[in-house]
Amino acid sequence: MSLSFDPDALRVLAEILNKSGLSEIELEEGDRKVRLARAVAPVTMMAAAPAAAAAPVAAAPAAAPAQADPAKHPGLVKSPMVGVAYLSAEPGAAPYVTVGQQVAAGATLLLIEAMKTFNQIKAPRAGTVTQILVAAGAPVEYDEPLLIIE
Repeated sequence: MSLSFDPDALRVLAEILNKSGLSEIELEEGDRKVRLARAVAPVTMMAAAPAAAAAPVAAAPAAAPAQADPAKHPGLVKSPMVGVAYLSAEPGAAPYVTVGQQVAAGATLLLIEAMKTFNQIKAPRAGTVTQILVAAGAPVEYDEPLLIIE
């Protein structure tokens, strides 16, 4: 028995898969079942990392080796969950923080959407935002470096 699927419906599912940061979607209707899957980690990390790494290298080549491993920085703010990072409250709005901005302890730095819930990521301490290590709309993993406050 041959099952056929509407190509437009498959495209919509693939678009949802890409926009949501999910690794797979599976739908079942009666005796018909479709599953779309993609590899998340290699594609996501490769797309987000060059943009974040290029800015510090171009801005201060002498400081690049010290910033090569942001995970060891004492002012690092890590993701407390898996989700999608948003730097502003809505598309086109001003970001919560920018590089060089002073922040107070408890100030909202960014949002992480997880399971259709937007979670505020707050500053653990007061200081200056020196690096933003995640792009708007990028999927993030648990404990992934988000930004640095000095």
